[in-house]
Amino acid sequence: MPKNIITQLIQKNDKKIVLLVMDGLGGLPKKPGGLTELETAYTPNLDRLAASGTCGLLDPVGPGITPGSGPAHFALFGYDPVEYNVGRGLLSAAGLGFPMQPGDFFMRANFATLDKNGLISDRRAGRLATDKNETLCKRLQESIKLPSVEKVFFRTEKEHRALVVLRGGKFSEQITETDPQQTGKPLVRARALVPEADFTAAAVGELSDKIIKTLAGEQQANCMLLRGYAGYRLFPGMPERFGLNPLAIAAYPMYKGIAGLVGMTVAEGLSTIEDEIAALQAKYKEYDFFYVHIKATDSRGEDGKFDDKVKVIEQVDKLIPEICALKPDVLVVTGDHSTPASLSGHSWHPVPALLAAPTCLPDLVTSFGERACLAGGLGRIPMKFLLGVALAHAGKLQKFGA
Repeated sequence: MPKNIITQLIQKNDKKIVLLVMDGLGGLPKKPGGLTELETAYTPNLDRLAASGTCGLLDPVGPGITPGSGPAHFALFGYDPVEYNVGRGLLSAAGLGFPMQPGDFFMRANFATLDKNGLISDRRAGRLATDKNETLCKRLQESIKLPSVEKVFFRTEKEHRALVVLRGGKFSEQITETDPQQTGKPLVRARALVPEADFTAAAVGELSDKIIKTLAGEQQANCMLLRGYAGYRLFPGMPERFGLNPLAIAAYPMYKGIAGLVGMTVAEGLSTIEDEIAALQAKYKEYDFFYVHIKATDSRGEDGKFDDKVKVIEQVDKLIPEICALKPDVLVVTGDHSTPASLSGHSWHPVPALLAAPTCLPDLVTSFGERACLAGGLGRIPMKFLLGVALAHAGKLQKFGA
């Protein structure tokens, strides 16, 4: 599809679109031949929507490509995930409302556990409690200075996740991350991938050493894994590109950050799935596009907890009638990527999606699951095209050409 063609066809109306994203929704069976988490879950309400709407599978980036949450969400919001790919540090900074400045260097950090041999035994420090994270970030902020940069900032995100920012230097994103992405390995030493990144690699290496020294007395969170490097940049907003008045309803800072970067108003003060549905109900008259993000599906998948991921899907299904009671003109239910519990991480598998609207021609799908969606009328499409389909069903696109 030619770039920006959707923008050229936009026509505004008062119809409403709800995009419900169960993070990491796609999965795999526990054993070959079994059912996935979504297929296992009892989901009568989602099945009813699937039977009355149209279903399909989405590739966040491309077939065989395992996506991060950042590019997958940009694709969900109608942006090319390769063109607009940025390090996760910037997304965390935006979600936390960090006062960003041009030239800042952002890093997404995990508190993690090193064993007595200097090997990583837990990449998430037991999903560290947020209040403990705050205590440790305060200690790091008070203790660590780097002579090569003007300032270093440590900010709590949630649980084991944190934001680290360097200010006052000539930074480059072209360095290796310190996270080996698996346990039983030592931290990776930051290394420049291009000559102009030597300064940044040295600064990040020194920073990592000082973090370990400062946290040496901690048993659970005694190091940080630094990744998701990003510099400061601006993005075209959804109001300008798609003529929408969008609201983001999410609890985790990073997802709020992505939404804010693309021009969404962000609801604040939310913690639970029930909080998010209540916010949707309370704000429904004020906006015409609603992004509702459910994190727990992804967390349970990352932790390898198949049954717990099933329970989260079932919890969301019970709240579907409350969303339907608002009578959205278009309701889309999908994920940003797959996180099979059997893999304990993101995967390349396509993501199931359903779209319910009065203008749908129902397909032959009668239940919401990966294999059922294979036969759906949406087919298997790049995720970046999903928003255009939703806009069309909402009557927000004019005809192309004479």
